Amino acid sequence: MKKRQEHSASKKGRTKENTKKSGNVVAYPNRRQYSRPTTSAKKTQMAIKSRSGKDSAQSVKHIRNHKIPPIYLWGDFDIPFLLLTLALLGFGLVMLFSSSYARAYFYKDSSFYYIRRQIIWSIIGIIGMVAASFINYHWLRRFSWPLYAVSIALCMACYLFEAENGARRWVRIGPVNFQPSEVAKFALILLFAHLMSKDQDKMNRLWEGTIRYLMLFAVIAAVVVMQPHLSATLLLAGITVAMLFVGGAKLQHLITIGAVGLAGIAALVFTLWGFFSEQFAHVLVRMTYWLDPFSTTDWGAYQTQQSLMAIGSGGLLGVGLGESRQKQLYLPEVQNDFVFAIVCEELGFVGACIIIILFALLIWRGYTIALHAKDRFGALIAVGITTQIGLQAILNIAVVTNTIPNTGISLPMFSYGGTSLCMILGELGILLAVSRQGNYEKE
Repeated sequence: MKKRQEHSASKKGRTKENTKKSGNVVAYPNRRQYSRPTTSAKKTQMAIKSRSGKDSAQSVKHIRNHKIPPIYLWGDFDIPFLLLTLALLGFGLVMLFSSSYARAYFYKDSSFYYIRRQIIWSIIGIIGMVAASFINYHWLRRFSWPLYAVSIALCMACYLFEAENGARRWVRIGPVNFQPSEVAKFALILLFAHLMSKDQDKMNRLWEGTIRYLMLFAVIAAVVVMQPHLSATLLLAGITVAMLFVGGAKLQHLITIGAVGLAGIAALVFTLWGFFSEQFAHVLVRMTYWLDPFSTTDWGAYQTQQSLMAIGSGGLLGVGLGESRQKQLYLPEVQNDFVFAIVCEELGFVGACIIIILFALLIWRGYTIALHAKDRFGALIAVGITTQIGLQAILNIAVVTNTIPNTGISLPMFSYGGTSLCMILGELGILLAVSRQGNYEKE
């Protein structure tokens, strides 16, 4: 009798331990009240991680037959990530106003033109971020394919509008300019996370694990690059490579296809040099300006020259907040892509390092959220969003400092623009949703 009781207690202990360790929660089948999933539900969900195709397919089919609630109300925010986001946003608003008020007064008759609009977009973005943090991110799976198709259609709709500065990147709805490539970035992340988590056991194959994802990227990249929007194409490529690497694609496949692709692109450019030299003439010109920006007096190198002069005049501690000279109509597009140059001039090397450290901490917390996500789908979404933010910040700083050629890429939460700001804050809200569900599992 004593042995039976010990065996029963041991069995209950193992069941409790297994229940505590299970973390792959994909849905909450047949639950009218939001509560922690039962042991049986967790066992069903854990079966999705199984390598056996039959059991995994049956588990996925079982989960899909049940409705996933769109709202998740439990768990705590990742407080460091939230504070870093708000700190960067507040810092960005201060520096945007400092860098843009002279240009706004000259061209818009109001020193507050850019900052007033950016504050409005920031409020909308913060509301969207908080709302997104309460979304059950598994519910977003159903929108992965529709959002991908809509983003392609919106990017193609850009060709219907007149070019601005030689590019067709915007859809104009009344007084509002909307940049569909920002939606395309998140659409690609969501679709990849959905497919890579659903077909985990196929990621080591050449077709299902690598080529089909590269084809999905190629379709959307072909539409974006012809706008032309090279910086967005580079971001989409970086997101694709990062998610394939983390998602389990074979490194050998990635290296082989990458080498073959680069060779094919080089051969295509050489064969159709006339077409590419005309379509991407601005890229070739920017390459010459990048190599030695002070060797010419052409207007194309002027922006890089003024940016480097702003950085150099900042020194160690800067000339003081609001005291920049280059923002007095010397540095073009100072409120957009080159706001970091004014940061370097006014706050110096120390201020620039503080912003870089804040971005680095944000990226670190984003990947930490991915590591502690309770399932593969949430982890892949976190990796994709964090990679997008980090890569965009790195590329912008590299452009401003002339480390790479000028590609016209914005600095997240610093550069002026409603579409980019709202999309970034919304995506960060989804990251908070991933952290909330992950934190709830630890309680």
